[in-house]
Amino acid sequence: MLKAGIIGCGYISKKHLKTITRLDSVKLHAVSDVQKSRMEEAVSFYLENIACNAPVKQYQDYLDLVHDSEIDIIIITVISGLHAKIAKQGLIESKHVIVEKPLALSIREADEIIKLSRLKQKKVLVCHQLRYRPIFLKLKELLEKGTLGKPYMGAVSARINRSQQYYESAAWRGSWEHDGGMLINQGIHLVDLLVWLLGDINTVYGEVARNNELKEIEDVATGIIHFNNNAKGTIEVNTITKPATQGYCLSLYFEKGTIILGGAGFDKLEHCFIEGEDQLVRELKEVCKQKDEQFLMYQNFIDSILNHTLLVVDASEGKRALEVIFALYRSNNNKLPVELPLLSFSTIEMKDNSCHKEKMDE
Repeated sequence: MLKAGIIGCGYISKKHLKTITRLDSVKLHAVSDVQKSRMEEAVSFYLENIACNAPVKQYQDYLDLVHDSEIDIIIITVISGLHAKIAKQGLIESKHVIVEKPLALSIREADEIIKLSRLKQKKVLVCHQLRYRPIFLKLKELLEKGTLGKPYMGAVSARINRSQQYYESAAWRGSWEHDGGMLINQGIHLVDLLVWLLGDINTVYGEVARNNELKEIEDVATGIIHFNNNAKGTIEVNTITKPATQGYCLSLYFEKGTIILGGAGFDKLEHCFIEGEDQLVRELKEVCKQKDEQFLMYQNFIDSILNHTLLVVDASEGKRALEVIFALYRSNNNKLPVELPLLSFSTIEMKDNSCHKEKMDE
């Protein structure tokens, strides 16, 4: 039985707690949060879902949880700016790590996590759970088999609403140092799918805009990607959609077909055509109804630990979408396309660039 500890008992932790209750090979050993009431709430939620009264330790200092020798897996659900720091501390203590997106807010920290994971021979799972949704696993399989032919283009869009109250509800929200950027928080899952499905990238060009000056980060982001296989990609994400979030879309254009997924829950196959594959199209429409990606992600993670199978989103894979977004941000600053691999970048650069621009405008 693997023992897990959760650091950060906010809203997102409930997803992880509920998933753990469904796994026979994992149990919750400890939780950590600066607020004692949130720890107590998390423990109560877990115990209610497993219908027993097993003891769960509570640590207000997360380092006490990291140093707990009984814990095998650390689950990180704190603010983005702390992800890399805690992941590295967990790996140093020889723990497996599950970290919510993003993996880090700099290339250097992402690379340090990858290096530590290999050095310590411990798994790092980055929570890009949409890769595990059956429809995307099936699309990946079809691409690898060549059923769809050459990729021509991929486009992602997210039309989201984030109110001023959203940013005011937590001091870290809307800051480059702790939040990391709108595209990292609201758009990274779509970017991850685009990169995973279409392949390695040559260059990225992007522009961002900030319309709400009461926060640091952007609320509009656009990008153009040139893939190594000559496919093109576009990114269009915003958090200024009125009056409420309208939904998400992934459009894929191939030599032998076109597939478009969208809807408010990103679970609607809006268009699906594959030459000479009518039965396959019918199957895809049925597969699209299936979800449970969080559970499937955990299953893959546990299997990779116990049976040494391939982990779909390890630290190296978790870096890929991050690198694309970082390249888009740097392109915005430099007004030029950026070649990958990107050797260095930190979201702090965006704050510095914004400060410099404001001084120039004075």
